[in-house]
Amino acid sequence: MADFTRDEVIQVVLDGRKCKGADLPDIDLSDADLSGAWLGGANLSGAILTGANLNRADLHLADMSGADLSGASLSGASLGLANLSGANLSGASLSWAILYVANLSGANL
Repeated sequence: MADFTRDEVIQVVLDGRKCKGADLPDIDLSDADLSGAWLGGANLSGAILTGANLNRADLHLADMSGADLSGASLSGASLGLANLSGANLSGASLSWAILYVANLSGANL
């Protein structure tokens, strides 16, 4: 899938469309409302997601290695098989999140 800008990602999510498999390395989505987003398999490595609302988002198989998710809300998010190695999750809310076989090596929890 083609690269998206911050505004395009937010619009796709608002429209209820999928960003599945999107290539979004190092994108700044801080404080964005991405609740319910379909980002399964997306490349979000190094992304800035501080304070983002990712409640109920589909992030299974996503590569979020080195991403900054500090203060993000991931309640009920699907993170199964996601790569969160080296990610900053300090202050993030993970209540009811699905972390089945997620890679959390070196993550800041």
